[in-house]
Amino acid sequence: MKDTIAAISTALGVGAISIIRVSGNDAIKIANSITKRKILETVDSHTITYDHIMEDDKVIDEVLISVMKAPRTFTCEDVVEINAHGGITTTNRILKVLLKNGCRLAEPGEFTKRAFLNGRIDLTQAEGIMDLINSKTEKARNLAINQLDGKVSNLIKDLRNDIIQILANIEVNIDYPEYEDIEELTNEKVKPMLNDLEKKMKKILNESENGKLVREGIKTSIIGKPNVGKSSLLNRLLNEEKAIVTDIEGTTRDIVEGTISIDGILLNMIDTAGIRETNDLVESIGVKKSMELIDKSDLVLYVLNNNDVITENEKEILEKLKNKNYIVVVNKCDLESNLVLPEDIVNIVKISALEDKGIDDLKDKIKEIYNLENIETEDLTYLTNARSISLLEKAYDCLKEINNGLELNMPIDMVEIDIKEMWSILGEIIGETYQDELIDQLFSQFCLGK
Repeated sequence: MKDTIAAISTALGVGAISIIRVSGNDAIKIANSITKRKILETVDSHTITYDHIMEDDKVIDEVLISVMKAPRTFTCEDVVEINAHGGITTTNRILKVLLKNGCRLAEPGEFTKRAFLNGRIDLTQAEGIMDLINSKTEKARNLAINQLDGKVSNLIKDLRNDIIQILANIEVNIDYPEYEDIEELTNEKVKPMLNDLEKKMKKILNESENGKLVREGIKTSIIGKPNVGKSSLLNRLLNEEKAIVTDIEGTTRDIVEGTISIDGILLNMIDTAGIRETNDLVESIGVKKSMELIDKSDLVLYVLNNNDVITENEKEILEKLKNKNYIVVVNKCDLESNLVLPEDIVNIVKISALEDKGIDDLKDKIKEIYNLENIETEDLTYLTNARSISLLEKAYDCLKEINNGLELNMPIDMVEIDIKEMWSILGEIIGETYQDELIDQLFSQFCLGK
């Protein structure tokens, strides 16, 4: 943390402007040493200075330099941002000169990591920055902004404050039993407090399923036997000819992917190879992948032919789908029907991919299954990533164990130990408690220069 780091913070390529960011105790000194005018150490904080970047008395580029002095910066350290003309050669040359004069190349996410370690943001806010960069829909952007603003952190902080109140009451009873004016805190009096806490945790966990949906989208696989119209369906949903469509069985041998947005939620769709017995090695690998995707997908669109009689293999797959979110898509509804489905099959949508009929009905069914219309659009304050949700689930399980202990009349001082453990687990979500390995792994996922 004592060394000064530098990295390119804009996408590397041809453009009007590129930004090279420097942060650390010597950021201003080093940046000043490579300028022509040598005045950066005298300018006011949060100002922009016109200058030239030099190397061996030769001009590299004409630039504007932003100087921001600690602690009112993103990293809480001195920060310099060099706004250069966009271009790979020029940008890399400026970075090279900075490294030559005392900077170290920043690791991926190291600027944000320093912001966290210096107390400017917590872990959920740091994750919100990455989510904002990667957001592909307006809902995902709103979700990330709420994380970045600290609204998600406040959910966890409120839970921890409730726990502190419970712990304070318990410790007063344990440490000062001689005071008569202190009401004795029994297991029966702790239970209502913990029940309220359990309700709050459960609510956050339930709503976090929506957050995960907004952030990651719905992994959707399109499966079925050859020539039922899987590729045609994908093309209709995407409104482009993404997948090759022919009358020849086995045309799709590997997965074909595409993405659409329904009510601000991404559908990450995969068109799979037709499921059938085959002696073709390449096609058989594709069929195997198709079967594996059934288990890995959030939603399965199982395409059947309206004018075919259902096979035993198709019945087996229908049985396999019963424990998943699925829609049976009956294609070629413009033809005479020979298809008779088992009576217990639900979520059936009839379409004609050829004539572009029923596609809106299919989208409506997806919205119905995932309740997309009821996902809040104004207050998207949810936990969104697997790390945070798993920690909250761990804390929730810990709370249930505490309640079980109270039912068995566990001594209140033993209950206190478990409550402190739950408080610590919640602290890991926002980074109040953490392990160095976790922090290194988390920030390594960020892009270079952020």
